[in-house]
Amino acid sequence: MKDLYTFDYNAEQALATYEATREAYKRIFDTLKVPYLVAAADSGNMGGNLSHEFHFISDKGEDTLISCSDCDYVYNEEVSDGRATTIVIENPLAAPMPSETGVGTDNPVAISMALWTAISKDRKTLVRAWYPRYSTQDLGGEPREREINSHAVKAIAKSAGVDLDTSVENPVERWYESVKTWHSIPLNHELPQTYKILDLYDSQVAPYSRPPLSGLPENFDKAKYPVEFALLNRFPGSQDGLSLTRVLDGEKCPKCSTGSLHTHNAVELGHTFYLGTRYSEVLKANVFADNSVIKSNEANSNKSQKVPMEMGCHGIGVSRMISAVADACSDVHGLNWPRAIAPFEIIVVPARDLESEAENVYDLLRQHTDTSDVILDDRTKHVGWKLKDADMIGYPVVVVVGKAWQSSQKLEVHCRQLDGLREDVPVDRLIEYIRSLLGKL
Repeated sequence: MKDLYTFDYNAEQALATYEATREAYKRIFDTLKVPYLVAAADSGNMGGNLSHEFHFISDKGEDTLISCSDCDYVYNEEVSDGRATTIVIENPLAAPMPSETGVGTDNPVAISMALWTAISKDRKTLVRAWYPRYSTQDLGGEPREREINSHAVKAIAKSAGVDLDTSVENPVERWYESVKTWHSIPLNHELPQTYKILDLYDSQVAPYSRPPLSGLPENFDKAKYPVEFALLNRFPGSQDGLSLTRVLDGEKCPKCSTGSLHTHNAVELGHTFYLGTRYSEVLKANVFADNSVIKSNEANSNKSQKVPMEMGCHGIGVSRMISAVADACSDVHGLNWPRAIAPFEIIVVPARDLESEAENVYDLLRQHTDTSDVILDDRTKHVGWKLKDADMIGYPVVVVVGKAWQSSQKLEVHCRQLDGLREDVPVDRLIEYIRSLLGKL
């Protein structure tokens, strides 16, 4: 991992540094010629309120990115906040009690309702997420099965004051055991009730007219174990509905309303964090700065004062980057390194009995192409073997001293990156031609 830590006097300068770093990372990945997306990301344990990830698009990736076909809307599924842009269904009669088949709504958008459960970290709250099992919204009327977005459910629950632990298996049973344990302790029934069930309803389904017992243990006794039921079908503190499901390809973009959303598997190659003063305040990492620099409102701008440093943290996974480039730039012949990280930019491959002529071509290229990244393959192998090996290693440019040299003093130049280019070039035009070729890579 290549790490970079930045320190600034104030937030304005820190944000400018953050943007400069983000642009530098873009130039790095552009130079490497790998397909990538820059996605808004979750700061996670690092903290801060601004974070971006640089992802290599790959079927082998473990991250899921969402991007729009028409605008710059790109984000990691992990940062889903659960807000919906669709109209909230208010009529409780549209959601009869579910049957054994799982169908639980007459809403034409959500064809059937599904249930997903999780428990809070303190084991006191059971969250039931009701979402459309199948829906046709933004999908041309074609029903498609949906999956729960646990990241969105966690974000909504956290906004409602519930910290979920989505790693717990059998959350209903774990919650019910906690309820029974609490009630089994003498005199606990006289204490204020602390156990509850929080029902979350996706905007495409309507809330039940009464709290259902679906998803609870068959022997659950409300009279013996009274719990508090709470309902949430709007994002806390707003009029926005809830979106509890993962994005499906083809859905309308909520930002531009014209493009369609697409999902991508991706591998994270880099990350940028704006940390603010989260760590500097705790560590008392302060600097003295005059008020004109930190833009204080105090009258005496010549005075200096102690301020916590505004921090940034950035990194590129070098080993992942090499793997991503190899994956993106290889073909059936072998590796095909971009010029920036190729072991050598040019390899000179001589046919048998043309080794001395190849040495002269090698010296010519070293002296006049403004690059020292030239290598001569002087191994005692036949030319076909050497060319296959050059393709496997992935040199950007291959110069062959072979049949064309013997017949007309020309050199055969190969470049797979430029549509498999192969051209015979006179020796007196070689330098000009190679310079032009490298400029395109």
